Amino acid sequence: MRSDVVISLAVFALLGATGCVSKGNYTAAVEEAGAARADLERAQAQKAAVEQQVKTLKELNAKLSQEAQLAKDELQRIEHGRDTERGSLDERNKELEKQIRTLAAQHRVVRKQYEQLRQRNKALQSTVARYQKELKERRRGGAPVTLPTPPKPPGMSPKSAAAPRGPAAPGTASGTPSAAGAKGQPTPVNLNTASVNDMVLLLGLSKEDAGRVVSNRPYRIRGELVAKNVLPKTTFDKIYDRISVKQ
Repeated sequence: MRSDVVISLAVFALLGATGCVSKGNYTAAVEEAGAARADLERAQAQKAAVEQQVKTLKELNAKLSQEAQLAKDELQRIEHGRDTERGSLDERNKELEKQIRTLAAQHRVVRKQYEQLRQRNKALQSTVARYQKELKERRRGGAPVTLPTPPKPPGMSPKSAAAPRGPAAPGTASGTPSAAGAKGQPTPVNLNTASVNDMVLLLGLSKEDAGRVVSNRPYRIRGELVAKNVLPKTTFDKIYDRISVKQ
């Protein structure tokens, strides 16, 4: 309707300007007016299409904004979960490291105990070998055999381990074991009179330890071996029941 009014006004304006209008001019004016109307309609259609596109883009932008917000919320949730899990893993890692240190310390203690037991086992084997050699020599000489008491195994208190029973030993010089008691137990070695060789053979001491025992005489009680730093406590515990300090 608006386009028809515009065309009519254009025709009237052309007629008013020229006075008389020829048929050709009139036809040309009508065609121009039709072309202008077509252009106007096309422009209006383009405007409507553009407005529709703008509306669609706005809706799409709103949808994308909503999706972006959802993605942002999801990302924050994932980051929070990651931080929480990382903290849990760090705590677990610290706990595992603590357990590893504890197990390593326990392993060192067990290893040390194993080495101590191995050394004691070697000492016992050496003592048994000496005893066997001594027995063979005495049997060859035809003398009665006395089995000396071997060192007590680890963990036994000095007073709880009883001396092993064995056959009677022949009487010896002062400082060496004499005849066994009525129950077959060997006579304790007198530290104040025994020789170095007696202590090595009958008590299983090394020559160095036996020499220190002789050098620090006399003894009033057996505990002076430890009090005077003559023998280690472990060695003292092994020979406690097989020694005496009678004057």
